[in-house]
Amino acid sequence: MSEKHSTGAPGDHLANERTFLAWIRTSIAVMGFGFVVVKFSLFIKQISLALGTKVSVHQTGDSRKIGILLVALGTITIILSFLRYQKTKYQLEKGLYYHSTMFIKAITVMIFAASIALLIYLTNAIS
Repeated sequence: MSEKHSTGAPGDHLANERTFLAWIRTSIAVMGFGFVVVKFSLFIKQISLALGTKVSVHQTGDSRKIGILLVALGTITIILSFLRYQKTKYQLEKGLYYHSTMFIKAITVMIFAASIALLIYLTNAIS
């Protein structure tokens, strides 16, 4: 049984895998941050009870929505990074690699939108 040899150099395939794993780490970090955002108001309530002080936090319920949005963004990042990994792998195997920045642009726009939503929430929570 013969083994299929790829057209791309081994270093190209390894770089593709490293990039994929970097996106996985990024998505895990975004999901972790989303979890923290969801639990933020609960944490403030608990810390004020533990310290015996009354901390006034404007409750809008938006922290839950924004946190869920960030977790969803992390999930989308995992899916898109896997698809990009597979596409790059296929292109390397065929010797037809074409660099595209569409994935990076899409993820940047989504994270920027989530950041704006978080800034709006924090601005409203403080005032």
